[in-house]
Amino acid sequence: MKLLRYGPAGAEKPGILDAAGAIRDLSAIVRDIDGFALSDASLKAIAGLDLNALPKVEGSPRIGACVVRPVNFVCIGLNYSDHAAETGNPIPKEPIVFLKSLGAYSGPYDDVKIPRGAKKTDWEVELGVVIGKKASYVPESAAMDYVAGYCVCNDVSEREYQTERGGTWDKGKGCDTFGPTGPWMVTKDEVPDPQALHMWLDVDGKRMQDGSTKTMIFGVRTLVSYVSHFITLHPGDIISTGTPPGVGMGIKPTPVFLKAGQVMRLGVAGLGEQQTKLVSV
Repeated sequence: MKLLRYGPAGAEKPGILDAAGAIRDLSAIVRDIDGFALSDASLKAIAGLDLNALPKVEGSPRIGACVVRPVNFVCIGLNYSDHAAETGNPIPKEPIVFLKSLGAYSGPYDDVKIPRGAKKTDWEVELGVVIGKKASYVPESAAMDYVAGYCVCNDVSEREYQTERGGTWDKGKGCDTFGPTGPWMVTKDEVPDPQALHMWLDVDGKRMQDGSTKTMIFGVRTLVSYVSHFITLHPGDIISTGTPPGVGMGIKPTPVFLKAGQVMRLGVAGLGEQQTKLVSV
């Protein structure tokens, strides 16, 4: 199933994509794509619906982030061997974990705002893992039981803020709109192997990233378990699992960064595509 949220920002409604690619309204079934909707029982009930009996959403409404704003928007740094190599960093011995500000959480077609004074705004296509039930101290052997599904994330980053302004990475990762998520969450039954997904990102039509989740250093199972030993994960939380090579800061000999007016288009196989425009604040 492909679950999504549509409508104006702050007033989204729950929906599901039917076989023809039309949005069907789920408002009579669930209040939103939230923790309740992502429970095993709720997902099973939704899977049993006759989608043709649900109201069809007409027109082309705005698509919001695919789940309600989470409690935790967790990101993993340097989690692809080829990306670590392009940045000149060693392979991490344990996952690098940081939190993205919830102000960064935005829709897959919403504008991305370049912060005032930013000099090195960059892109990162990533596989997002959506948590389906509360997870704390989860063993790896049971980790996949806590996954509701997957989505596309763009871990937009301001590299000067991240690496040259002192302190942690967070200040370069949590700027407003720096976390486009969606367009929908695909339930895990439709993704038999999350470690075999092609992923890509274009800037103004030029292919910049072209990779695969197979080069992850720490896979989905390991990450869900690992993070749950430090942060209690809640239904609807997202783990953005790292990016393959091809980011702007890794381009040699001269790094390339984003400018207002440019367009990012990105996707992960089977999970849909995003398209966002860069704008100045």
